[in-house]
Amino acid sequence: MRLAIAGAAGRMGRVLTRIINETPGAEVAGGIEPKGSAHVGADMGVLAGIGALDVTISDDPLSLFTRIDGIIDFTVPQATLALAELSAQARIVHVIGTTGIGEDGEAKIKAAARHARIVKSGNMSLGVNLLAVMVRKVAAALGEDFDIEVLEMHHKHKIDAPSGTALLLGQAAAEGRGIDLKTRSVRSRDGHTGARPVGDIGFATLRGGSVVGDHTVMFAGPAERIELTHKAESRDIFARGAVRAALWGMDKKPGLYSMTDVLGLE
Repeated sequence: MRLAIAGAAGRMGRVLTRIINETPGAEVAGGIEPKGSAHVGADMGVLAGIGALDVTISDDPLSLFTRIDGIIDFTVPQATLALAELSAQARIVHVIGTTGIGEDGEAKIKAAARHARIVKSGNMSLGVNLLAVMVRKVAAALGEDFDIEVLEMHHKHKIDAPSGTALLLGQAAAEGRGIDLKTRSVRSRDGHTGARPVGDIGFATLRGGSVVGDHTVMFAGPAERIELTHKAESRDIFARGAVRAALWGMDKKPGLYSMTDVLGLE
């Protein structure tokens, strides 16, 4: 499978180059950076520290999309939406790990999935998606006398909050409870907030250092707490999940899929 990488010169892009190169059945077919980037024309293997691959970074996605089977995209919402439109036109696989897209953007991605095979998730790791399944089941089993809080910490360079993974876990908890996360979530607390509303799902965000990603879902009940935690120690786990998703999507019909589909967790 000929795979391209959006944001190929970034930290995640370099990890993806290495992981794709190591994966049987996949090959590094190209990378994209914005026009004006100092990395345009650079060899992707050299940037990733694995030696020359004779595959260079481009700033022209139109020409790239004519010779690839899929693209893996951990970038920013504006870039992701433009790439989703191109993926629909080329009818290829688009794996999206971008977070913070918003409701309007999500609608555009759903429209693109009428022609592209899109796999989108707030987190591509096996562990986090297993955690989401467990969170859904625990939330369904426990009553509203157990308050749900989602705590996450990431490195200081992360630009959106709560993280996509935190929202994925919060959504899993909401589905388990049978409630709407949009109307029953608390994203911040400051000043005299009053007592905690029964049944709401709270989010707390920490940023600092070089933390890859720590997430805990806490069920706090009368005189006892249940905590489900995942700690990412390397970006490799996200890259391996994304490549697995791309390979999985190769022979699927156009549509919008998630990592639970890829991993068969439903």
